Amino acid sequence: MSARAPWASDPARSRGRLHEEHTGTDRGPRDAFQRDRDRIIHSISFRRLRHKTQVFMAPDGDHFRVRLTHSLEVAQIGRTVARTLGLNEDLTEALCLAHDIGHPPFGHAGEDALKAALAGAGGFDHNGHTLRTLVSIERPYPRWNGLNLTWETLEGLAKHNGPVRHAGWALAAADAAYPLDLASWPSLEAQVAAIADDIAYDNHDIDDGLRAGLLTLDQLLAVPLVARSWDAARTRFADVEPARLMGELIRGQIGAMVNDLIVETRGRIAASRVGSVDEVRAAGICLAGFSPAMREAERDLKRFMYANLYHHPRQLAAADAARTIVAGLFAAYHGDPGVMPAEWKDRLPSSEPARSRHIADFIAGMTDRYAISRYRELIGAIDLPDGF
Repeated sequence: MSARAPWASDPARSRGRLHEEHTGTDRGPRDAFQRDRDRIIHSISFRRLRHKTQVFMAPDGDHFRVRLTHSLEVAQIGRTVARTLGLNEDLTEALCLAHDIGHPPFGHAGEDALKAALAGAGGFDHNGHTLRTLVSIERPYPRWNGLNLTWETLEGLAKHNGPVRHAGWALAAADAAYPLDLASWPSLEAQVAAIADDIAYDNHDIDDGLRAGLLTLDQLLAVPLVARSWDAARTRFADVEPARLMGELIRGQIGAMVNDLIVETRGRIAASRVGSVDEVRAAGICLAGFSPAMREAERDLKRFMYANLYHHPRQLAAADAARTIVAGLFAAYHGDPGVMPAEWKDRLPSSEPARSRHIADFIAGMTDRYAISRYRELIGAIDLPDGF
């Protein structure tokens, strides 16, 4: 392992946890950030990611990515960057693994349905719900709710996309319980985790889109970043049939983006002259990022993916079905909470908005397939597009 840089997060200097804990080694000689990572991995909400939508909803195929495999891929990229920059790998990994825990079933379509259902109760935001899940909903410990993660992990999850100026109710509640300095930038570990997420889904969604037949190589070659990566792969493996080069195309793009991120971030750190993690937070700018040229190339790729994959007619039909399922479940549980499982029914608040938020908590924790089965049980049949 490379030496840790002075601007890296140090578990020995953590701001601690909301609830004081015994700090012995009876459960292994792990530091605070290692414990956070392990608590996330062992949580129920992390396990459920294996049946939650990444791009394709409740996919029939065994080879498509889901939220769990995506999170593992983000963690791999994040660890590589963190190690090279001398950052704390364990904190980076914890943030990468946990960043999608707040997603409801069916990804952004499910989130849209919950946002509409909670319009009168503060709305729904998957990032805020990540904090709510880890601070309140998970309950593996006997004396407090939540996983009791360190301040640094909670801060990184709250602010991985930068300072938060208008916190939704869920994030505001977590901040009120344990103030997270929402107006400042987070650690470099959190900044790296956010970009590792972009690198992973930018490239792996191409792989899934090609596998599903929703994208073609000819379409993709209209994107300059993809064309450059394809040309490099063809040059390097001129004697290999093109069908065998798709993996090389994806690997080449990930490598190019990771290398650009490392070089650019090193330059920003040097220019800012930060010497500690506190100075990173006080710098007033994002220190981890792509060069201007790569940033524009990545934006071009995103625009292509939205137009040709995420908004593909088949995807839009699936999203309509997903919103119908989530909205129907919310209405069913709100109309008759008695059909909720006992552990959720027994804790149902008697007044609004807490009552609606509690119902949304239950639905947000569902996997795609559980939501579909509950809809059919409580409401009736539903026609699902191909892919479910």
